[in-house]
Amino acid sequence: MAGQLEAFVSSSCRAFSPCSTPPGDQRSQGLFPADFHSSQEGPGGWRPGFAEGQHRSLPAGGQALTPTGCTFSLLLCSSEAPCSSSSRRSDLSCEEDMAKSKGRLYLWMCLAAALASFLAGFMVGWFLKPLKENTTSLRYHESLRWNLLSEMKAENVKSFLRSFTKLPHLAGTEQNLLLAKKIQTQWKKFGLDSAKLVHYDVLLSYPNETNANYISVMDEHGIEIFKTSNLELLPDGYENVTNIVPPYNAFSAQGTPEGDLVYVNYARTEDFFKLEREMGINCTGKIVIARYGKIFRGNKVKNAMSAGAIGIILYSDPADYSAPEVQPYPKGWNLPGTAAQRGNVLNLNGAGDPLTPGYPAKEYTFRLNLEEGVGMPKIPVHPIGYNDAEILLRHMGGTAPPDDSWKGNLDVDYNIGPGFTGYDFFRKVKMHVHNTNKITRIYNVIGTIRGSVEPDRYVILGGHRDSWVFGGIDPTTGTAVLQEIVQSFGKLMSRGWRPRRTIIFASWDAEEFGLLGSTEWAEENAKTLQERSIAYINSDSSIEGNYTLRVDCTPLLYQLVYKLTKEISSPDDGFESKSLYESWLEKDPSSENKNFPRINKLGSGSDFEAYFQRLGIASGRARYTKNRKTDKYSSYPLYHTIYETFELVENFYDPTFKKQLSVAQLRGALVYDLADSPIIPFNIQDYAKALKNYATSISNLSKKHDQQLRDYGVSFDSLFSAVKNFSEAALDFHRRLTEVDLNNAIAVRIMNDQLMLLERAFIDPLGLPGRQFYRHIIFAPSRHNKYAGESFPGIYDAMFDIENKGDPHSAWREVKKHISIAAFTIQAAAGTLKEVI
Repeated sequence: MAGQLEAFVSSSCRAFSPCSTPPGDQRSQGLFPADFHSSQEGPGGWRPGFAEGQHRSLPAGGQALTPTGCTFSLLLCSSEAPCSSSSRRSDLSCEEDMAKSKGRLYLWMCLAAALASFLAGFMVGWFLKPLKENTTSLRYHESLRWNLLSEMKAENVKSFLRSFTKLPHLAGTEQNLLLAKKIQTQWKKFGLDSAKLVHYDVLLSYPNETNANYISVMDEHGIEIFKTSNLELLPDGYENVTNIVPPYNAFSAQGTPEGDLVYVNYARTEDFFKLEREMGINCTGKIVIARYGKIFRGNKVKNAMSAGAIGIILYSDPADYSAPEVQPYPKGWNLPGTAAQRGNVLNLNGAGDPLTPGYPAKEYTFRLNLEEGVGMPKIPVHPIGYNDAEILLRHMGGTAPPDDSWKGNLDVDYNIGPGFTGYDFFRKVKMHVHNTNKITRIYNVIGTIRGSVEPDRYVILGGHRDSWVFGGIDPTTGTAVLQEIVQSFGKLMSRGWRPRRTIIFASWDAEEFGLLGSTEWAEENAKTLQERSIAYINSDSSIEGNYTLRVDCTPLLYQLVYKLTKEISSPDDGFESKSLYESWLEKDPSSENKNFPRINKLGSGSDFEAYFQRLGIASGRARYTKNRKTDKYSSYPLYHTIYETFELVENFYDPTFKKQLSVAQLRGALVYDLADSPIIPFNIQDYAKALKNYATSISNLSKKHDQQLRDYGVSFDSLFSAVKNFSEAALDFHRRLTEVDLNNAIAVRIMNDQLMLLERAFIDPLGLPGRQFYRHIIFAPSRHNKYAGESFPGIYDAMFDIENKGDPHSAWREVKKHISIAAFTIQAAAGTLKEVI
């Protein structure tokens, strides 16, 4: 600004001061302009009173750069030259005084003109230059994003996937550590500022290598007459691979319970309600068998325990894990009858390591005793293939299934039991589960690119690395995508680019054992992350189907997701010239507004959980999925089996790897824009709309209890009022956001901090009842299905099955309490959006 002032003043001096004359004027060598020449002025511009040869010209450039120089030149212009004689001075004194007076007037005119000229130019420059700079900056920002996405190649994703799936890499094993070191080495090679291994010592669970798990049928004499298989046949090309863990359910209790078998459908809450309340079937002391699907397996186990079961067998029914007219692997992508789904059966509710809930599992950390571990099942659990399940179910007696929704596609009647029928009546089922739990070291890989402007603001891209066997889809399609994103960011850095904010890349360990690696790192860094984190983007499996895009995220990210998908080409057949947004919208429009594609609420089941549900960091995930309207099977058929191989992806799911590339581009673009945009690209008005929809939905749900609402004085008015206030605050915030001076770093930082901390405003440090690590008041995993997201979970849980609560007065008081908590939280969040004074 000082330079601009000096330039304007000096130029104004030249333009308006008495020192200046028009170019080419013969009097330009004199000290005064023509108007100041008296009638006595002689030829050639000589003025009486100055000796010939005493003309003073301005020093060349002497006044051009500093106000002092200009002042000096003005003084030269207005000062008197020495007179040739005293008499001459006396005779001309009156004339000289008049000249001096006029000179001073012109001096002030010069200064005023200079100031006016400067201010005019400054104002024009102030308003036009930022506009030009902002437009240029936006184009540069978008061109860099284009360069980033163009660097990503399908062949690279394919290469990474092939490399990372050659061997099993179960958490806690040597092979998974070697893979961590490989990823670390590559990240360093890609040019990250740092890439470190960060370890934790967590509780893991493995099968007993010398005492296999299985299910048997015992005759009336206690003789074993049938036993299930405990091994899957090795896929072609992997015959020489060792250290493959057989199918098991991690953290199952040890035991050999024996008893009658009861078929419980999917073991959902409503399935046990049906059995107990409508069919009069008691599961106490029984072994139950349930099919995988619909809900998280850990919820199935918890429900079975609550029903009094002494053990639970899980299997994958063809109705849920086989697509019509598709062959079993390796000829197709359906589940073979001998394959079984692995998986943990904890009910951690966000606690992380079962022995160190709430704190990082480091060497110094206090640990609970094993029997005190959080979420540990108290009954044995074991998975089997549908060939073995069919044998067990074929001989079931007892009651017929209540309706067709209880029937799968096996050649059996799906009778409920308890026990077998006919001559098999005296036979019992026996479980043999010998899993061992042990504290084991796991390793995250943490890589960073330091921000150039706001290094204390973080954007995190993380996905897990560990798999049950080869991890061909889960998680390694995500690991390969993450690797290609990191490599592409590294290429931008090699050309001198650096993001505005710090980017953190994470390869998590032990996700399959309860999201342990990501949760422990979140716990260890919670204070820093809460203060500095902009967003967390998840990079788990990039495909779970190949039909269309699926996005789950906070409402803050809706507009950014829409914008970026419009700039990425669709990989879908028939959409070659269209955008990813267009194919997504056509294939999966939102049920609330057909003009937008569907975006789902965040539940749990992957590594974003601690960041979103506990710390309140805006989060999102994106992957390719199945056709939700026609594909009725749960997840993908070979989920968590030995047949999740590279060939499964290459031959059936994504032969061109273009769908994974599109996911890489979307995840990478999200990270880029969040890390490099001057204003964080969140939209709070979308959150306001979502809150209104959620409030309407939960209010409508309550109306089936209309009489009880009146009897117990339950009202949702305070909730709707808070939502209205939040909506108004969001509108005003975005109005001010359009007016923010992007050249004012403090103003930008203030607005960005309000954007960053909004998600944090929905966090209640007390957590949800019975789920202290789920602290988000607007979103939480469903209490009845960890995979699903629930809005206003406190209110929803309080109203769930309320008609069967023993004390309705207390039950409805609990509803009122959670309406109050939600209303307060939303009102407080609105307060964070007010203009900073």
